[in-house]
Amino acid sequence: MSTITQSRVGDAVQISLQFLDENFGRSTAGRTVGVRLWDGTHWPDEAPRPVTMVLNHPGALRAMFLPGTELGLAEAYLFNDFDIEGDIIQIFSLADRLSAATSGWKKKLKAVQVLFKLPEPPKHDTSRRPTNRISGERHSIERDRQVVTYHYNVSNDFYQLFLDKRMVYSCAYFATPQTDLDSAQTAKLDYICRKLRLRPGQKLLDIGCGWGGLVMYAAQHYGVEATGITLSQPQADLACQRIAEAGLADSCRIEVCDYREFGELQSYDALVSVGMFEHVGQAKLPVYFKQAYNLVKPGGVFLNHGIASRAGDVINTPNFNDTYVFPDGELLPINVTLHMAEESGFEVRDVESLREHYALTLRNWVSRLEANHTEALRYVDEFKYRIWRLYMSGSAHGFNNGMNKIYQTLLVRPEEAGSSGLPLTRGDWYR
Repeated sequence: MSTITQSRVGDAVQISLQFLDENFGRSTAGRTVGVRLWDGTHWPDEAPRPVTMVLNHPGALRAMFLPGTELGLAEAYLFNDFDIEGDIIQIFSLADRLSAATSGWKKKLKAVQVLFKLPEPPKHDTSRRPTNRISGERHSIERDRQVVTYHYNVSNDFYQLFLDKRMVYSCAYFATPQTDLDSAQTAKLDYICRKLRLRPGQKLLDIGCGWGGLVMYAAQHYGVEATGITLSQPQADLACQRIAEAGLADSCRIEVCDYREFGELQSYDALVSVGMFEHVGQAKLPVYFKQAYNLVKPGGVFLNHGIASRAGDVINTPNFNDTYVFPDGELLPINVTLHMAEESGFEVRDVESLREHYALTLRNWVSRLEANHTEALRYVDEFKYRIWRLYMSGSAHGFNNGMNKIYQTLLVRPEEAGSSGLPLTRGDWYR
């Protein structure tokens, strides 16, 4: 290495340490997050910590923070400008710290001036953004198929590496933080069935059924005739295979169908939608709830389970999740959802937040995915592995700090005379 090159690398080390000191502070961020530079230098020191951010080249901090966006920071991880060793969920406190440290244009300008002193990093190949390949009118049936195909058709084998044995891809229900994932997901399925008050002989429709875990559970344990719809053919194929293997073909069926095209009106005693609502979009809420209202019988119930944003939050796009994880996904405040449900004719009977449960679910998923990193690379490349690791850990952080919400909302279509047909208390839910 030439003397000039050595000098530049040495300068980059000092500049990087200066940036870390000025924007993160050794006493606060340094207690849980350590940084290791490309030359082996440690910040704030070499003491072991729960998580270590590894800068892979002299321009790493510039790649991470100069864009000044969540997407820019995420892509620096996806394209390996930096790596994360240890408890990745704790790294997000560092990003929160930077946001606080650079609030105001003077602080931002000072940080930018330091970053410009670092070498220019390698260019990112933004053609890998899936949003560049999705076309059509937002939330049209055809575009929604493209979006669902992108996210859910990754590989059934890939999802099996971190989901529970029933392959339930939504928030579990934990009795304690130590409850294992399989038990927590089974408890969630049973809790939903109790909330719906399912009885033998009833007909249940699951809108966005995934790999069929809920329809199979409801048929096995509550004696219902269960139908599930999904837009993912691989999900439907595996769900049908599992249904056949369990001997449930007479009581369960799966269709590849958009909820707007499903025509069995007033055929169902109970409807459920778990983890699909985030894909609907605010503009389509009237269509969504009116279709649900038309599908359920008078006196029937609808449990809508979905992630929500905080009231007043403004979601800036393009962000990481919208670009790489759930294109066209929209998180709405619960008051918007409830208003539209009532506008469609439903009566709101119960609303429950499961925020802490989703944080625990995501922590389980992240740990299981990381433990199967090598196996995961049989089905996806490192880039896509990093997308899922980052989105699930970031979501866990969001549910921990209250930025993300999740609600189960029980709705009823009243009978003509106004009767809900429901008992006076919720006691049967907690037997």
